[in-house]
Amino acid sequence: MPQRERERERDAETENYCVFVLKQQLCPLSAVLEALQHSPPFKCSETVRRMSHLEGLRASSSQFSLMGQPFQILGGSIHYFRVPRAYWRDRLLKMKACGLNTLTTYVPWNLHEPKRGIFNFQDQLDLRAYVCLATEIGLWMILRPGPYICAEWDLGGLPSWLLQDKDMQLRTTYPGFTDAVNLYFDKLVSVIKPLMFEEGGPIIAVQVENEYGSYAKDEKYMTFIKHGLQSRGINELLLTSDNWEGLRYGGMEGVLKTINLQRLSFGAIQHLADMQPQKPLMVMEYWSGWFDVWGEHHHVFHAEDMLAVVDEILKRGVSINLYMFHGGTSFGFMNGAMDSGSYKPQVTSYDYDAPLSEAGDCTWKYQLLRDLFSHYHSEPLPEVPSPQERRAYEPVVIQEHLSLWDSLHFTDKKGKCLELQHTAPAGMNPYRSERPVNMENLPVNSNNGQSYGYTLYETIITSGGVLNSRNNIRDRALVYVDKQCVGSLDVKTHELMLPDGKGERMLSLLVENCGRVNYGKALDEQRKGVVGDILLNHAPLRGFTIFCLDMKPEFMKRLMNSGQWKSDFKSPSIPGFFQAKLFLDSAPRDTFIRLPGWGKGAVFVNGQNLGRHWFIGPQHFLYLPGPWLRSGENQLIVFEEQKIDDKIVFAENPDHGKTIDVYKLPFCTLL
Repeated sequence: MPQRERERERDAETENYCVFVLKQQLCPLSAVLEALQHSPPFKCSETVRRMSHLEGLRASSSQFSLMGQPFQILGGSIHYFRVPRAYWRDRLLKMKACGLNTLTTYVPWNLHEPKRGIFNFQDQLDLRAYVCLATEIGLWMILRPGPYICAEWDLGGLPSWLLQDKDMQLRTTYPGFTDAVNLYFDKLVSVIKPLMFEEGGPIIAVQVENEYGSYAKDEKYMTFIKHGLQSRGINELLLTSDNWEGLRYGGMEGVLKTINLQRLSFGAIQHLADMQPQKPLMVMEYWSGWFDVWGEHHHVFHAEDMLAVVDEILKRGVSINLYMFHGGTSFGFMNGAMDSGSYKPQVTSYDYDAPLSEAGDCTWKYQLLRDLFSHYHSEPLPEVPSPQERRAYEPVVIQEHLSLWDSLHFTDKKGKCLELQHTAPAGMNPYRSERPVNMENLPVNSNNGQSYGYTLYETIITSGGVLNSRNNIRDRALVYVDKQCVGSLDVKTHELMLPDGKGERMLSLLVENCGRVNYGKALDEQRKGVVGDILLNHAPLRGFTIFCLDMKPEFMKRLMNSGQWKSDFKSPSIPGFFQAKLFLDSAPRDTFIRLPGWGKGAVFVNGQNLGRHWFIGPQHFLYLPGPWLRSGENQLIVFEEQKIDDKIVFAENPDHGKTIDVYKLPFCTLL
């Protein structure tokens, strides 16, 4: 079928499916759902035509209006990319049953365009399907497409290949950035435009960028983003979202300012009102909890404290969006990091102490909110869906292992780079460079560089002495001499004494990208790996062999199918991969993986990267969704850096360990 015909068919299908009609609209939602069963496809063009003459979300007075009627936004955030697609419906039904009327989501550019010009809006990233599901369930939608999203997500959702340009200036009108944004918006808007209210879809507002007032490096930038949306046909209400500090940044004509906060600060809300007289007020991010970083306690926001604030906001007629309503999981290596003077990577779990837990449980916070929101509806709320079943499976024993050094045969075998010379033995295919090369500029992934995971740098040394990173390790390196670990380097530890030895020895630096900073002024400095010279006794090391260990599905598949696994555990090699099998004789259920006795690394189940584990906590579990398991045999692989146990343990519930109340932390007022 020609491309133009395919596009026409897709657009027609979108029109047929995504006409969004609630009970108070032209016809009941049930009628639309019944129409969807018609074959051939039910034609909704008349309904679309009639809706196109209705007013969408308007901010022309002190209260929002929708279709000409007063409207208070009762919103909640659920990120489709943090929830297994099989559970999208469950989570949105629970949102609807809680009394919310509006779904918000970010759109992560780095997932949708992992390689320059190569787009992915399929499967887990099928944004259109997610919006259409919201339509079916009866939720309006506010889309937050960025291009920067923050979200405690690697580089705030920006693709790492942008950093291949040594002069890159992210979130500015620097041509290298705006050219990339324009290409991305061309694709993104072609996906989302048919889902707008004026087209019969549920999207009633679109956010312009995100919290730019706290960044504000280029006064022309926000106008560029606004124009980028409107020139491509986005005509719904446009919003910005900022904390108190960011509100000081000048606004844009025709774009409504909203505020982000957690503690109730009428000073902040009044400040917003004074900036926009006779405009509706909205808390775009009311933080229902907080995120966690490695090495600190799990953050909680007590339900009663939160409820009192939400109640007061609603009583004052202010619209609200709960960030997060359901946090989900930053699967794989996608977590972000903080850097407010010191670098702190975030954990895999994005539970956020939200009303719906990481595994989708309705918490006490959910129950209190449901009771509160019920007072803002004239009809009873829908029934709450039944909870998902979980299992604490019996522990599984590690059966085989493969050392990191033996896995190098399976690393990326593609790519060229003028700076690098390929001189490795056949089959191993690493990259040779006189100087170290940061992971983003490695000639892998069709020359888009390495985005996530680990990178191994090796060179020959002829003496011991003081190894000095000059703070050029991003973010953490295990140091080996002839495959024996002699210590580590990171953003705090820059020097290490190497033992003396005779002759030539192999120095290996296994460098982990622990997550790029997602918020603040340091976005342009988020290159990872070895980003500059490493000194031994004050002399820069040269002559590197570099291996990309991003541990993507194709690498894990090659690894799993190799015949090099060993079952002799007399001397298992660390770092390495450790394999176990879980056999299920019934339908798979959700569970949590626990690794007591292990050190640091990542866990893969049937090739899916669940995320990072690290004994320092606070996260001592990894959420394993039932849909990612299968009846029969399941393959579990732990990549381990430091220490191992002989088994993998399962639990029915997570253990968050020690907690800290976010109300005791000053940043919740300031951010």
